[in-house]
Amino acid sequence: MSNLYALIMAGGGGTRLWPLSRGKKPKQSLALTEERTLFQITVERLNDLIPPERIYVVTGRSMAADLRDSTPAVPAENFLLEPYGRDSGPAAGWGIYHIAQRDPQAVIAILSADHHIPLEAEFLESLSCAGDYAQQGYIITLGINPTEPSSAFGYIERGDVLGSCGPTLTVHKAVQFTEKPDAATAQTFLQTGHYSWNAGMFILQAKYGVEAFTHYQPSVHALLSSIVAHPETVDSEWSKIDKGPIDKQIMEPAAKDGKVAVIPVSIGWSDVGTWSTLYEVLTKNNDGNAIRSAQPDEHILLNTRDSLILSDKLVATVGVKDLVIIVTDDAVLVVDRKQAGDVKAVVDVLKKRNDTRV
Repeated sequence: MSNLYALIMAGGGGTRLWPLSRGKKPKQSLALTEERTLFQITVERLNDLIPPERIYVVTGRSMAADLRDSTPAVPAENFLLEPYGRDSGPAAGWGIYHIAQRDPQAVIAILSADHHIPLEAEFLESLSCAGDYAQQGYIITLGINPTEPSSAFGYIERGDVLGSCGPTLTVHKAVQFTEKPDAATAQTFLQTGHYSWNAGMFILQAKYGVEAFTHYQPSVHALLSSIVAHPETVDSEWSKIDKGPIDKQIMEPAAKDGKVAVIPVSIGWSDVGTWSTLYEVLTKNNDGNAIRSAQPDEHILLNTRDSLILSDKLVATVGVKDLVIIVTDDAVLVVDRKQAGDVKAVVDVLKKRNDTRV
């Protein structure tokens, strides 16, 4: 598809991956799953479908230099630098309006910089399919086929079939979005077979994206239009934009109006948002331990099972299991793997102390 663009959202702070992820070098700039950074992987998996000159990135100013340096093929002017975060709604909107100014017929795939997607061919096939339906006026979301009744993700209810792409992909009307449910509701969703996980990947045509903001978020539309027309005003205007996720600002009301479609996909997707999710995607040894280290054989792990060890310094453990142990030059984190999602609370404490190690 000659008019397919990517808009990569790369502004998150990654606080649940402290102490490795920090404000000036958050998770998307880190090599967590392999030798390339999460951001490099995100850009390079698009190589066969979207050329670098049609890849745009929204990120924070403090992160821009690292991201630009790591992907020199992406033009520097394609990086849109937020003065500070206003959540994914304004960030995505800024990118949509910027690309629409260049090419109103552009089809934009809004993607995250920190997703683990091992089945890349299937992913690109689903993007191509979504692009075809986006040109018909739908906002398309790639819905992950759930593997368990997780309450960690939002859900999308699928409705009538709109069509298909090849033998494996079907396109459904999206009935509604549901925020992260409780465990019992998640179990019910799984049993019905009519729900997908919401991975936050959306595909839309630029002109329809502008129409959606105009209709559902008129004040955001006015400010984004002004900023794109007068980029020098971004610092003074950005604080006036209503903060909120794109799911709430655009996708949920658009779904109620029948304008959203969902393509269920199985692409091995994982949101690398916590140490426990990183553990799940890494290769384990015979004891179930995942080790990321320059010298993995140096560690002494006696009677240690099902743990994540990330350290270039010697780590010795005896008789433990289900731990996350992260060692950096200035901090050590030890947490039960089941409570790894609570690491953000540590960052909150450090911020209250005005500690620079965040």
